[in-house]
Parts: sequence; structure tokens; C-alpha cells
Amino acid sequence: MARFHNRKKKVFVKPIVKKQQQQQPNVDHITGNKIPKSFVFSRGKLPGPLRQLQMDLRKLMLPYTALKLKEKKRNNLKDFLNVAGPMGVTHFLILSKTETSPVLRVAKTPQGPTLTFKIDEYSLAVDISQSQLRPRCPQDLFKNPPLIVLSGFAAADEQLRLTTTMFKNIFPDIDINTVKLSSCQRIVLLNYNKDTKLIDFRHYSIRLQPVGVSRRIRKFVQNHQVPDLRNLQDSGLWIRKRS
Repeated sequence: MARFHNRKKKVFVKPIVKKQQQQQPNVDHITGNKIPKSFVFSRGKLPGPLRQLQMDLRKLMLPYTALKLKEKKRNNLKDFLNVAGPMGVTHFLILSKTETSPVLRVAKTPQGPTLTFKIDEYSLAVDISQSQLRPRCPQDLFKNPPLIVLSGFAAADEQLRLTTTMFKNIFPDIDINTVKLSSCQRIVLLNYNKDTKLIDFRHYSIRLQPVGVSRRIRKFVQNHQVPDLRNLQDSGLWIRKRS
């Protein structure tokens, strides 16, 4: 005959888990605006220099772009649009080669508009660095997005207004009250020449330098050799201590 034990069942209490508010990955926690992201790819076969120009454009758009975006011949524009939605991609930069010249298209996803630019001439980043005596490229250069500077776009032309709006929205906004100067290491300059009807698209590496001091003092400050004089009443004490 089976025996029955009178055991009290423990009541299971579901633990209370506090839901933490997770920040949306596509929203800037400082400005609260949506962070623009981009895809840089090509349509059709590109020669070697244009392939390198495509990689330079990807580095320029860092950190909010796919640096190692893989393209296949069977991929069409619809395939990129299907991926862009879930990943929060807002802009496409598309390089192509025609019989006359290279072409760059800048498109707003998913419904446009699309701006088409004929590339008159270009220089690769490797050519610029080889021409410089001391090229500057620190490790954290592409950690933050560049600052956008527009010049010569004040005309009342509808095309220029559309171009201004497109390039302003392709880079994240910054808050001048909270931005750190150490994070501002790159500038993208777009200069419109009303005489030639050409746009100069340039990418610069910048750094903060003290102004109004001699060259020796500037080097002294930049090398982080500024002495700690908090506990001294006179700078002469530090000089005597060093001697």
C-alpha cells in the first residue's frame, strides 16, 4: 500500500524585475535627435582608384556607417533598402562610373530625394598623406563624426537649398553647450563656387592649439609637460626645485 507524505508546498513568488529604460540605439542621448546613418556602396564595376575612393568615403562617414559593407553583383538597390530599414540607415552614398566621368549619388532613404553629382576630379587620402611631411592620423581620429561646414550656399536657388539640407542632415547634430573640444578632430568642408558651379568637397584633420603664445610654449603645452603648480606660491619655487 502506497504511503502519502503530508508535505507543504512552497509558494513560488515571481521576482519583481525592474525594467530599465534602455536608450534607443538610433537616438543621440545628448541632443535627443535621430542619428543619421549611411551606406556607401557602388553600382556597376569600378576601377581601382574609385574603389579606394569608396573606402575613403566610408572612413569619412564613420562612425555611423558600415565600413566593411559587402556588395555582390546580384544585389540591387531594393536589397539595400530592405536592410536599411531595420538598421536605421537614413542615407545612401552611391558611386558609379559612366563613359564620361564618375558619378556620386546622395540619397535619402527610403523615398528620396536623390542628388546626383558629376565628379570632376578627386584625390585619394593615401596621396594626400604621402605628399605631407608629417601626416596626422591619430588612433581615435574616426571615433567621432566630423563637423560639417558649408560655404557659398547662401543663394536662393532651390537646388542649393536642397543640397544644403541634404548635407546638413547626413551628419549628426552637435550641442555646442555640451560638446567636448577633444572630440572635434575632423571637418568636412563644402564650398560652392558660383562662377564655376562646382562644389569643393574636402575632408580635414584638425587639432586644438593654444593661440597667442610663442612656438616653444605651444610645444611645451602640446607635449603635456605643463608642471603642477597647485602647491607652490610662486613659479620661481618650481624653477629652483628643478635646478
